[in-house]
Amino acid sequence: MGPSGPSPGPSSSSSTAPGDDLLTSAGPIQLVVVRSAGIASINQVQVDSRPLPETPPPSDSSFSSSSFSSSSNESSSSSTNSSNNCSSCEGGLPPSNGTSLDPLHHITPPPILLYPGPHPDGVGSGQRALMAGTAQEVEDLIHLAGPLTEDAVLKTLHARFNNGQYFTNVGPILLSVNPYHEVGNALTLTSTRTVPQSPHLLRVVHEAVRQQSETGYTQAIILSGASGSGKTYTSMLLLRQLFDVAGGGPETDAYKHLAAAFTVLRSFGSAKTTSNSESSRIGHFIEVQVTDGALYRTKIHCYFLDQTRVVRPLPDEKNYHIFYQMLAGLTQEERAKLHLEGHSVRTLRYLNEGDIRQDEADDARRFEAWKANLGVLGIPFLEVMRVLAAVLLLGNVTFIEGQGLEVDIQGGSHELKSVAALLGVSSAALYRGLTTRTHNVRGQLVKSMCDANMSNSTRDALAKALYCRTVATIVRRANSLKRLGSTSGTLSSDSNESVHQHGDVVSQHGASTVGTAGSKASKSMSVLNNAVKHATDGFIGILDMFGFEDPKPSHLEHLCINLCAETMQHFYNTHIFKSSIESCREEGITCEVEVDYVDNVPCIDLISSLRTGLLSMLDVECSVRGTPESYIQKVKVQHKGNSRLFEPKTNLVRSFGIHHFASRVIYDASDFTDTNRDIISDDLVCVFHKHSCNFGFATHLFGSELKALFSQDPVPRGVSFRISPTSHTDLQNGDEPVSTLTQDFHTRLDNLLRTLVHAKPHFIRCIRSNAVEKPGQFDRATVIRQIRALQVLETVNLMAGGYPHRMRFKTFNVRFRLLAPFKKLRRIEDKAVEDCKFILEFFVRALEDIPKTSPVAIQWALGKRHIFLSEGARQQLEMFRIETRHRAATLIQAVWRGWHIRRRWPTLKRNLELRSRSRTVRPRPQPIAGTPPPDIMDRCDQKTIQQTCSLFGLDLERPPPLPPSRSYTIAGNTKMGYPQTRTMKMTFPEDGSGDAVLSKGESVLVVGASPRRGHLLVDHQSHSVHVPFQFMELKPSTQPGLNI
Repeated sequence: MGPSGPSPGPSSSSSTAPGDDLLTSAGPIQLVVVRSAGIASINQVQVDSRPLPETPPPSDSSFSSSSFSSSSNESSSSSTNSSNNCSSCEGGLPPSNGTSLDPLHHITPPPILLYPGPHPDGVGSGQRALMAGTAQEVEDLIHLAGPLTEDAVLKTLHARFNNGQYFTNVGPILLSVNPYHEVGNALTLTSTRTVPQSPHLLRVVHEAVRQQSETGYTQAIILSGASGSGKTYTSMLLLRQLFDVAGGGPETDAYKHLAAAFTVLRSFGSAKTTSNSESSRIGHFIEVQVTDGALYRTKIHCYFLDQTRVVRPLPDEKNYHIFYQMLAGLTQEERAKLHLEGHSVRTLRYLNEGDIRQDEADDARRFEAWKANLGVLGIPFLEVMRVLAAVLLLGNVTFIEGQGLEVDIQGGSHELKSVAALLGVSSAALYRGLTTRTHNVRGQLVKSMCDANMSNSTRDALAKALYCRTVATIVRRANSLKRLGSTSGTLSSDSNESVHQHGDVVSQHGASTVGTAGSKASKSMSVLNNAVKHATDGFIGILDMFGFEDPKPSHLEHLCINLCAETMQHFYNTHIFKSSIESCREEGITCEVEVDYVDNVPCIDLISSLRTGLLSMLDVECSVRGTPESYIQKVKVQHKGNSRLFEPKTNLVRSFGIHHFASRVIYDASDFTDTNRDIISDDLVCVFHKHSCNFGFATHLFGSELKALFSQDPVPRGVSFRISPTSHTDLQNGDEPVSTLTQDFHTRLDNLLRTLVHAKPHFIRCIRSNAVEKPGQFDRATVIRQIRALQVLETVNLMAGGYPHRMRFKTFNVRFRLLAPFKKLRRIEDKAVEDCKFILEFFVRALEDIPKTSPVAIQWALGKRHIFLSEGARQQLEMFRIETRHRAATLIQAVWRGWHIRRRWPTLKRNLELRSRSRTVRPRPQPIAGTPPPDIMDRCDQKTIQQTCSLFGLDLERPPPLPPSRSYTIAGNTKMGYPQTRTMKMTFPEDGSGDAVLSKGESVLVVGASPRRGHLLVDHQSHSVHVPFQFMELKPSTQPGLNI
């Protein structure tokens, strides 16, 4: 059975009651916002331009999505008929191509609000969108000729790839193939600014902006794919185009601030992996609120998982880019201040354990840009550098077992003193924080000395804490830009806060009140209305989360990353496939195409189920101070018969394997428990209190922990905190942190899903063209694996032959009633099904008048509450609707222009007559300001001027002709006649094409001046060639020409 595509909210007429448009029992209640948008007069024409609405997927054990209805009527028939007596003008109208009636094109009619640009789903006027041609001409895979197979899809993508077309539609879903033409691009808003805009991405942005502005509900553009498939690159292009459409473009302060934020965060959050040289190790969810067609605010949510990379990058991989960039870009004076003199990638332990190759010139260039953008955010450069330098130098502090109870530092304490100086603390206090631990034993505080292994682990925990908290601080700063158009207040500084803050909304809109100046009640009411409006408004979200990856070895962070990829795949399956199958089954619809998609719920349950999931078992093991061996043993016993779990054939006893939706991955659980605990002791945290630390930025990084710690005595008292900032309000549960790393990540992932299921999704599926990042190479084996993992063929089959879209009868009638004679429609609740059938009759007649050029099925079925549409039927309905609206818009404009010119005709006629009379006397030009008037005796009368012109053959209305070309040229003080010998300064023509090619340095014979302006005539192999004079130069030797 066929699945359901992404579902925009259905529109409803103004007569629709909110309770009349409910989903089937499988889905939640649908909210309907009623707005009136009729045409009041011919001078105020408003046109609806929404695409076909679809209902949301039914509820599921994991997801319960709701779709929201838009609210605007089609243009009222009475107003339209009163202006042009045409029933076909009854709806909203598509964009006009600028019908203008010359010579009156300069007269601008009242604006008709139309959808700007092509249809969001790629449907254009005429039959072009439904034509099936050669592979590279197929914009939508559902229009492929012949059987829909993996090979046909692969050949089409390959042909389009070779033709430079990297975006392909599958109905409303967009496929993006990464060609790797921008390898080495920093993947920021600034670095992608020169990339040409893609019309496919622009359609996605237009559609999201339009639906958000009309319905007020959240839109989510979801990018998914494997690591290295171009998700971040595409998200930057989307964000840039979103600013162009609704944010004022790249010259606005909001854009510059956001571009600076991404430049800074990319260096902090990207690293080289074995599969991707610019791998994003921080997931992003970018919220952009567009209110009344203008960008209102932006907010970045970051999901930072890969903390272990800071202290221990995998072999053949690198640490985060910022470390290499700062080492390449710091001046000698800055290195001296940061205690980095004599250090390089090879001497710093946190860097030399991975790939030590470095492009210093490129890193230095990026560091300069990073430094400038850090200043745009208002973050002190030297303070951030002190923290990063301390992180690098911490890696060189190695503790070893000493002679007594205390541990020694290998190689002396020079590095520890440098770290202490950078962090603004004493070296003795830092040493105590790293090597001692306070324990609460039955109410008694006991201090103990740590061994070398524990001290080194504490050192790594401090390095990870400094780095993660610096990133979190920069994210908060990036989200602190004042909202556009506001006079007070800033965005929430907490990156984990909810988007809708009612108090903030009130403060932001208090300045823009509407009403009488003297009425306080009117002003406060306006403030309240604005607050309610913006509090209920949604936003446009761009989700660039972690892509599936299979590093060797894989650790806990990679398990969480792949869980995120599994969850996004399940969200896609639920929204596209499952909802359609259940809806058709409930309403008795039989679909000829049965899509057998792969459900990955068993894999998600294996990893994240509440009690028996791998992450839940890991939390239990951490709470009882278990070991990796005991954890692996319990997992094998608990999931002995699970087909998704397998035992790898390796020598690693602490490993297990999982069958993911994309491939099999083997995980090494040696560090699972330590990574999951994610703790830092209060002995180390209290070192950064303001009484003992003179570096305010370092104190700020642990601000919440220090506040909780010093709220009661004694300090330290044997409690622990999370290394990374947590999303929980409470920091502790007794002496332990309130959550582990996996619990916190799972909480944030659930919050993200809660946002997505209430949004209208727009899916972009990203595919990497090869596994080695080679530009322009299309590796069929790599692509076919991703096509199978992303279930592209199943999606194509559904969109081509199934019923992926459904609408309530009333909603269908409201949207497509303009396709049938308006007067014959019943337009009442009880006759909605009859009106639907009547509209479909006229739709069938319209289909008979056009040739069928695509094999895609155009079919529909009437259910109990909904009409089910195939993607081909939806596109044709939208096409006919657009054409009907376009004709009506043209007619309205023509009628208005005619009425307007008839009204102005007496004045225009009078002006034309006056202009024709004044043509006989040419007006004298006005003298230049400041010059004295000419003497009266020097003036010539009109008769004298005409006699003079007749005598010399001049015309007052025409300029004198250009003089003929000279028969010589001038070199120095000598007139050089023709022919001349000249030397070619550059090749002509420049592209080397043409019958006669004159190469650079070649001697040529110039035989005279060319009739073409600025050209000389060259005799070349018995052919005359017209060459621009700047392409040649005279030879310094004696010329064969005649000296005149």
